[in-house]
Amino acid sequence: MKIHIKGTQLEVTPALKEYIEEKIGSLEKLVARYDAEGAVEIWIEVGRTTAHHHKGDVFRAEADLRLPGKVLRAEDEDVDVRIAIDRVRDKLKREIEKYKEK
Repeated sequence: MKIHIKGTQLEVTPALKEYIEEKIGSLEKLVARYDAEGAVEIWIEVGRTTAHHHKGDVFRAEADLRLPGKVLRAEDEDVDVRIAIDRVRDKLKREIEKYKEK
């Protein structure tokens, strides 16, 4: 599974990149059977929703998981970018399980 990471109004530091790869990479075992030809890609975008607010849900994480014949999408906003990433991973996990049942 190939992971593409993009930061919007937020610098993707090496620590954040490693965190994303660790958390999102854990989904790889769920989609391993679809990844025989390297067909599975995930596009992650993390960023700030606004530049001038400092309180509330100002961090956003979005993910598009491209499987053969289907694109699974999840997004979340939170006060911490890592919490948003964790929630996106959980949402994607549920979507993958639904996809596998079909």
